[in-house]
Amino acid sequence: MDRSNTGPGVAAVSTRDLDQAHAYIDKVFTPHRLVIDARSGLHFDLRYAQSARVTVGYLAYGAHVIVDVPPPEACYHVTMPIRGACVVCQRRERALAQAGRCAAMLSPDEPLTVRWEPDTVQYIVKVPKASLEAQLARLIGRPVQQPVRFRLGFDLSTGGGQALAASVPFLWTELARPGGIATMPLAREHLEFAILSQLLTVIPHNYSALLTEDGTPARRRHIKRVIDLIQAHPEEALTSAQLAAAAGVTERALQLAFQKEVSMSPAAYVRSVRLDRVHAELCSGAGGATVTEVAARWGFLHPSRFAQQYRQRFGVLPSQTLARA
Repeated sequence: MDRSNTGPGVAAVSTRDLDQAHAYIDKVFTPHRLVIDARSGLHFDLRYAQSARVTVGYLAYGAHVIVDVPPPEACYHVTMPIRGACVVCQRRERALAQAGRCAAMLSPDEPLTVRWEPDTVQYIVKVPKASLEAQLARLIGRPVQQPVRFRLGFDLSTGGGQALAASVPFLWTELARPGGIATMPLAREHLEFAILSQLLTVIPHNYSALLTEDGTPARRRHIKRVIDLIQAHPEEALTSAQLAAAAGVTERALQLAFQKEVSMSPAAYVRSVRLDRVHAELCSGAGGATVTEVAARWGFLHPSRFAQQYRQRFGVLPSQTLARA
């Protein structure tokens, strides 16, 4: 039985029919062969949200299941249990993905097998190969010549792993929530890029060494180019990776240069400029808009956090600024 979700771009299905379950995974994630232990029955539950660069699914079979997948070719998949565990085999490697402890990154160029336990519930993240490689190129400041080869299993107990484990459900919640981030292209794109960057920095792969190089700080002309871009278009999705690409330097080089010349990160500078624009708009009366509407227009999605940042910058709450106007 299909059931619709209220979030934009979100759908869900709950079924005991094996063919229907198989068809949905084929459609949403990748073609596969599904084998189920008939003694355990099937309680298939899939809720998924799709955006421009990432598909996030909440998936449970409620049965002993074996999934055989030919090379997905066009996409990477992350399997991240939130209850139970599953075993993944690919490239003669074997990895255990277990709730709160470890997950697995499934590469697109090799067949794979996943074995599920009946109590396993997990997030599945699907990322197009082209999107991931484009983000990697932005981060390292050069074209990606060879396929990105990730380690199959990776640790979620590290600081970076915990951050990724928190970001995935946050993205899912926001895509599913009516009026959430799916309706805000600027914020959605920023979060998508953040997820891609986390995958590339948390999971070891053949380009990892390039991401940890200190690099040489960008020159002042690069900084000026980025500052001019931010001042001209603060409302756009301006991630550090995009700013580095616009300046023609690596993200690490841009970070070092901003700390030296501006005493803050590029992201902090973007936030500062946006706070200035919000302040100016509120001082002018905001054209009848509320504080929340003005803040969202400039990329501030969490009212309490925005109010705190605004007060730290201007010494008053945004509501007080608007009231005075």
